[in-house]
Amino acid sequence: MLAPPNSPSYKHNSNNNNNINNMKIEKELTHPIHPRHKLRLEYTETPYNCDGCKEAGIGYKYKCHQCAFTLHKACAIATPRTTHPFYQKCEFKLYYHPPGKCKRVCDACRTYVHGFVYHCDSCDFDLHPCCANLPQVLDDGKRDLYLCSKLSSSCHGCGGTGLGWSYRSQCGAYNLHLSCVKEMLVESWLAVYLNVDKNRVRQMVTSIPRLKGSLQNRPVVRGSVGKYGQMAGAAARAVVSAVLGDPTAMVAAVVSGIVSK
Repeated sequence: MLAPPNSPSYKHNSNNNNNINNMKIEKELTHPIHPRHKLRLEYTETPYNCDGCKEAGIGYKYKCHQCAFTLHKACAIATPRTTHPFYQKCEFKLYYHPPGKCKRVCDACRTYVHGFVYHCDSCDFDLHPCCANLPQVLDDGKRDLYLCSKLSSSCHGCGGTGLGWSYRSQCGAYNLHLSCVKEMLVESWLAVYLNVDKNRVRQMVTSIPRLKGSLQNRPVVRGSVGKYGQMAGAAARAVVSAVLGDPTAMVAAVVSGIVSK
């Protein structure tokens, strides 16, 4: 289902790819796929599953307090159309369900698409709303990390330079695929959720949900959680928080418990 282009919940800024950062953020809104109840903006340090894109989130979200329906901030105020500097010839349309009959993979994080997606009809590229709005530059408190469409040197997670976006430092010392970040989150959170192998991750004090379909439906299986210890904790935390939809220092501190030291 294609998102309605004239929905009152959306405001498009065609002059900037990071549309979310330039739009007025409402404290309450009504979303087309949940029209009966209003959604309220709130902040949480408890990981959750977004009912829009079906991906994990933390930090700011829109939630229905009558039925617990929840959306990433990025999904709740996603514009009907967007562009991205990595795909200069593409115009992405927002779909509430993956278009077509074949399984679709986000070209940024390399995980399967289960819900909201930005899709380019002409080039066949797909982006989760959160991936489409990832910051071009992250500050981990020590250095800037730059979003790249491909890696020229090996990723600290998988050791390879495969497909998918990544964050890397200007000095080239730190490189991390978005796909590896998501794999780390799935493995770490499930380890805590299922109460297995506690030595692999630090026990979080919040409740940990299952990540819908993310573990079983991985397009590619990569390295173990232990490999992430090669990367500086501050840099990894910044990337993790960005992938979860809220790249703030406070969120980065919360997720530090699932990053290997």
